[in-house]
Amino acid sequence: MPSIIAHEAWRFGKIAPVDSRPSKWYFEDIMSDQSLTAPEGAPSFHLVAEAADRLTEEEQETLIELLNHRLAERRRAELIRDIQESQREFDSGSLRAKTPNEIMNEILS
Repeated sequence: MPSIIAHEAWRFGKIAPVDSRPSKWYFEDIMSDQSLTAPEGAPSFHLVAEAADRLTEEEQETLIELLNHRLAERRRAELIRDIQESQREFDSGSLRAKTPNEIMNEILS
């Protein structure tokens, strides 16, 4: 597989061969091969990594930006849920305000 060869060449500081295959691949063809899919029916990590290797450099950079944006959105949503849950607990009286010293003493005990 060219991408594995390229990876190994990169690891050892050698020039990697160029994969001349077209950058486009079709989801339907890949999804029809059950050996390439995870149990939930999603493409396996290996398959996604191999597909990303076939993208142009510009497409790879765009994909990285997209994934970083999605990860940031997920973290933001998780933080909002945590804040809302904490606010509900505080409003219900199950949490009380503490000083930084109280918090540190609790952590260190």
